[in-house]
Amino acid sequence: MGVELVAKARAGNRRALARLITLVEAGDAQAQTALAALYPYTGHAHIVGVTGAPGTGKSTLVTQLALHWRSLGRTVAVLAVDPTSPFSGGAILGDRIRMQSLGGDSGCYIRSMASRGSLGGLSRATGDAVKVLDAAGFDIVIVETVGAGQAEVEIAREAHSVVVVEVPGMGDDIQAIKAGILEIADVFVVNKADREGVERTVRQLQMMLHLGSGEHRDGWEPPIVQTVSNTGKNIAEAAAAVERHFEHLKNNNLLELRERERIEREWKMIMRESLLRQLLQRLEPQQYEQLLNHMAERQLDPYAAAKQAIETVLELS
Repeated sequence: MGVELVAKARAGNRRALARLITLVEAGDAQAQTALAALYPYTGHAHIVGVTGAPGTGKSTLVTQLALHWRSLGRTVAVLAVDPTSPFSGGAILGDRIRMQSLGGDSGCYIRSMASRGSLGGLSRATGDAVKVLDAAGFDIVIVETVGAGQAEVEIAREAHSVVVVEVPGMGDDIQAIKAGILEIADVFVVNKADREGVERTVRQLQMMLHLGSGEHRDGWEPPIVQTVSNTGKNIAEAAAAVERHFEHLKNNNLLELRERERIEREWKMIMRESLLRQLLQRLEPQQYEQLLNHMAERQLDPYAAAKQAIETVLELS
């Protein structure tokens, strides 16, 4: 079924595309078959991450960016990562509701996904869903994160270009100078720039960029763009800044390097998960409980218990 869905999704069938993303969210054997079939078609989309604290207007900004890129003839997919419902396991904010202006456009696709409790607000399935949309032929894939404090930095591992959204007057001046947030930003967007205090917010960002030498690790100086998403003010400028960053990566041979680093991280993560799963399957239930009890009684530390478990499984094989 997975291979058939890949063919239909690549041919533009939206129902097949939705089913394919649902399949990779499940993460079972069928999902692995589908991912293997679509993998050769990936690596062409510009992956744009949009993150920032809750209340900064990320969804409105994403909608406006998508509308702008569509006006230029680009196809756009949006993955809106929402907090997970503790009851159903689904996404509880439903960003698709707030992006209704994109509905009905054959060149645009919107999908809400649950963070599944992932610390960075991005579940493992998010990366797989990005691959699906990339293989389906979308020019730009926008990933909007939950926006949960320091955990926002997780998006930097998936996206080519990261947009960090700030707003004036939130009463959290330190938000703008958190080291992790500062370092992942390729473009700063100060949204709701019609509010009082916007100049102060911009100055703080400029000051911190100056203190940090003013350059990103890739030799890129993150621009600061002031927008008012509700009215569309300066959206074109924000989109142009994102595109300039992508060109910078391509022109300096950094895009391939970033992609190679991402693939290596993913590969190691899959190996770790696979090895852990196999180890737990081979460890006898009574051995597992015995080691757990010894740790709980402080007779054995976790490192020693892990070593014992691994040695036991290796002896059995």
